[in-house]
Amino acid sequence: MEEAGGQLEVVMFPWLAFGHMLPFLDLSRRLAARGHAVAFVSTPRNLARLPPVPPHLSGRLRFVPLPLPRVDGLPEGAESTADVPPGEDGLLKMAMDGLAAPLAAFLADAVAAGRRPDWIVHDFCHHWVPPIADEHKVPCAVFEIVLASLAAFLGSRGANTAHPRTALEDFTVAPAWYPFPSTVAYRRHEAGWLAGTFRPNASGVPDIHRMWQINERCRLAIYRSCDEVEPGMLALLTDLFQKPSIPAGVLLPSPDLGGDDGGVRPDVLRWLDDQPPKSVIYVALGSEAPVTLKNLHELALGLELAGVRFLWALRLPGGTSDSRTGADDRGVLPDGFEERTRGRGMVETGWVPQVKALAHGAVAAFLTHCGWGSTVESFAFGHPLVMLPFVVDQPLVARTMAEKGVGVEVARDETDGSFDRDGVAAAVRRVMVDDEGKVLASNAKKLQEVLADQERQERYIDDVVEHLRRCKDE
Repeated sequence: MEEAGGQLEVVMFPWLAFGHMLPFLDLSRRLAARGHAVAFVSTPRNLARLPPVPPHLSGRLRFVPLPLPRVDGLPEGAESTADVPPGEDGLLKMAMDGLAAPLAAFLADAVAAGRRPDWIVHDFCHHWVPPIADEHKVPCAVFEIVLASLAAFLGSRGANTAHPRTALEDFTVAPAWYPFPSTVAYRRHEAGWLAGTFRPNASGVPDIHRMWQINERCRLAIYRSCDEVEPGMLALLTDLFQKPSIPAGVLLPSPDLGGDDGGVRPDVLRWLDDQPPKSVIYVALGSEAPVTLKNLHELALGLELAGVRFLWALRLPGGTSDSRTGADDRGVLPDGFEERTRGRGMVETGWVPQVKALAHGAVAAFLTHCGWGSTVESFAFGHPLVMLPFVVDQPLVARTMAEKGVGVEVARDETDGSFDRDGVAAAVRRVMVDDEGKVLASNAKKLQEVLADQERQERYIDDVVEHLRRCKDE
């Protein structure tokens, strides 16, 4: 699809996490498909691990590697959050801050070659990018790949000054600056993560200060969201940060990604082929959720107690083996669990093609940590959710989905966040066995129908392009 009105030159610069790089790449592809030139900036190892650029877009979408500086304490070769333990990304932010000089050199070279970018679209933590971009007369936009409600819940500098939050309990209710009633908030055991964003991490800069500086310096904020998911939230953000807050839509995976690619069919999909229609709950807690061995044991025993068929894409805690035998031997799974559930359950510790698994006709529901990317993937196939959120926007995603009647949360202790096998089994059975599950499935299908309106979602991207055109010369 070619866009009228002249080509834009856009630099895309995501945070060093695949949950950020992949939606940035998705938006990059959609811009390139409209005829715009996109330079996607990251580190060499990260670029090598991303999906290749489709051949028909390779003339308009290019990867630009910037070498990541060494930082004491950061593991050798670590270039993404996948390479460091969960919650230990402060040193990675410090290393990323060292990309300021290479980025400045890249921009200077582009300007000297007569290809001054029209925009730099960057992530939540790149607070040093706008000053560099200003020197080269390049405007900035921030692309927030998380639920838009997270930015609203964190709030602007002015809102936090007017309504300071000093105790964990302050984060367990909707902020005072919300102009509408809302029950979407953190629970006490989750609020510690949010309070931590207001304190310096190993990089020396609190995440909230990064976010505030970015929102104060950028001309535009783009969100992976829309009013169909978060009604009124984009208008609130526009008012809160006093700049346009533009929905990019949810960036659903292409329907083609769920189909057969003609290659060797992975074992997990062959296993699903042998299961009855709508009989399996797919279980995946992402690659970076701070899951403990006790969590994994209780989750496993809960799946066993629930008595339903399951496919579990199990990411092992750091330092354990990647083999199934190694996992069981080291106690990651309870003794005998796989033997007792053989025939109705499969645990896969290797790579699982998640979109293809969710698209499979045997899958009826999704047990998820409520990462926004995984939740969006579930929208494409209309699955009800069993929800087990941990950090970042995951609790807000879970509360939002519960309000929409498309999922239920696993019961947890309000003080320490612990959960047990009985809570897991109860939530799974509510979705997979009880009559309530039919209502949840119906609601999930209705949400799918709204969000799978490709024409409407493409209009969101067109609106983003229109704002980039209109605001670049302001």
